[in-house]
Amino acid sequence: MSAGPDSTGFAGLPGGVAVSHLSVYDWPADDGVCGGTSHLHLTCSEAYVVTGGRGSVQTLTTSGYEVTPLAPGTVAWFTPGTIHRLVNEDELRITVLMQNSGLPEAGDAVLTLPPKYLTDPETYAAATVIPADAPEEEKERFARARRDLALEGYRTLREADGPEPLAAFQRAAAELVRPRLAEWRERWRRGAEAAAAATGEQLDRLERGDASHLADAVVRAEQPSAYGKFGMCGRLDVYRGA
Repeated sequence: MSAGPDSTGFAGLPGGVAVSHLSVYDWPADDGVCGGTSHLHLTCSEAYVVTGGRGSVQTLTTSGYEVTPLAPGTVAWFTPGTIHRLVNEDELRITVLMQNSGLPEAGDAVLTLPPKYLTDPETYAAATVIPADAPEEEKERFARARRDLALEGYRTLREADGPEPLAAFQRAAAELVRPRLAEWRERWRRGAEAAAAATGEQLDRLERGDASHLADAVVRAEQPSAYGKFGMCGRLDVYRGA
């Protein structure tokens, strides 16, 4: 999502966010709870707009463990560093708003794997990547296996005495993503920064009595570019431009 020929031409979704539709996994885990893969984001906030079903989101931060109920009409959001696990109690469906042009689903996430899988990007990738060319049933097997592995590490963090295990996971997560930071910064520049710059330029023009940017108004709409992709928390319908 580029800003176009000048900063007034940003045409992405408002604020440089992205949107996807999520059907939360109904796979039971070892603890009898159905739901998604526990993880955190390092630079992005994320919001849930619940559109159907019922469930909750379990969160773990330095302030402790919480459970937030999710029902139709609920809007819940959390900031970077929040470990979160979606729980599906009855066909939970969510519209997800993601900061920085969808970066949370495009790299800004580290699953709560046990420490031995967090030592380097190659080891982490081997435990988390779903092969793009695999048959559907194989993709599901990979998605379930990484979910269960992440929950193993998540339970250890939840049950830990003292803050050090969580702090150690945060340090390991930060080190894992360092090779990708230049790529992330460019996505931010093309998205959220460009959107903010466009607003600033429009305000400057209006202060000068110049409303010429209003003549460049556009309308865009699109259907999902992919349906049912295996995400971290469930099956995703995603949009190319958003």
